[in-house]
Amino acid sequence: MTASSPTAGGVRPEDAEPSDRLPRLSRLGLLLYPFVTAAVAINLFMLSLMGQSLGFAALSPTAALLWALPLGLHASVLAARWVRSLLAEAGGL
Repeated sequence: MTASSPTAGGVRPEDAEPSDRLPRLSRLGLLLYPFVTAAVAINLFMLSLMGQSLGFAALSPTAALLWALPLGLHASVLAARWVRSLLAEAGGL
């Protein structure tokens, strides 16, 4: 292919809409999942420590991490949507 010929998708990158150049939401979510899950685990653990003043039992760090695994999925989807909107606002990649 030459520099002026279209790509395999039929659209040259410079002619593509900005939303076409954004990363897919699932790929972005998978990239962010470990970081978001760690943040959720830390927040759960700290929340349980603050809950001790109200009479609740504190979560162990392991329990907070186990609770964060499923909760991190939802939080990573929200984080991926937020990052993608920031990329779209900035004009794509």
